Amino acid sequence: MTSSETTTGSGDITRSLDLLWGTGERPGRGPKRGLTLDRIVTTAIEVADAEGMDAVSMRRLSTELGVGTMSLYRYVPGKAELLDLMLDRVQGAPLDSPEPPPTEWRAAADAMARSHLALYRRHPWLLKVNQARTVLGPSAVRGLEYALRGLRGMGLSDPETISVMISVQSFATGIARMEIQTVEAAKETGVSDEDFWKSQEPVLSRAMTSGDFPLMAALSEDAFSVDFDHFEFGLRCLLDGLESLVERRQRA
Repeated sequence: MTSSETTTGSGDITRSLDLLWGTGERPGRGPKRGLTLDRIVTTAIEVADAEGMDAVSMRRLSTELGVGTMSLYRYVPGKAELLDLMLDRVQGAPLDSPEPPPTEWRAAADAMARSHLALYRRHPWLLKVNQARTVLGPSAVRGLEYALRGLRGMGLSDPETISVMISVQSFATGIARMEIQTVEAAKETGVSDEDFWKSQEPVLSRAMTSGDFPLMAALSEDAFSVDFDHFEFGLRCLLDGLESLVERRQRA
């Protein structure tokens, strides 16, 4: 896919908004019974989940749906607009929980981080999507409303509250990137993580005994343990830092 096809908001924004919010004209009876915009978006997400964004094309979707490629264009202008719909769809899934959103800010931020990490684990192709210009559909706006409901209790300014969202989600995205790229590297090269690092042992052992890297050489054997939960540790530090800010503001 070209960069425009993996960058949200790179298509006809007006048409994307029409499709997201249901304000545009809908096509009449489709060329095949049961073909709907909902099915097209669902199928696109299924293909992306299984094979990545590069596998998503109008031709591939027409094959999966058993219709002519041109039939899809009656529902969605192209791949760029389809990406906007896919993104809004997957963003909405975590919001469908029957449980009410947390109202205490720390619990809300904690839930946001876990939900964001889970979203990327379910849909690894999101890492390949440039979301700098997300077209705000119903799910995106509902997600912001959901987050604000819990974070308002922090007593921060509006820009600071948005910054909290960005910080928490960026942290979760970073952990997701580390996890997903580790899996992808092993899959693409055919070399396991264990074998990859083991192949470097002779050179690294000599480097550690050379005296040139005393701090690295002094690290404990479990310093890079795969059993250490970087997400839990990092999230706790992030929330503790935010809590200190909130307490300082309250005292002031």
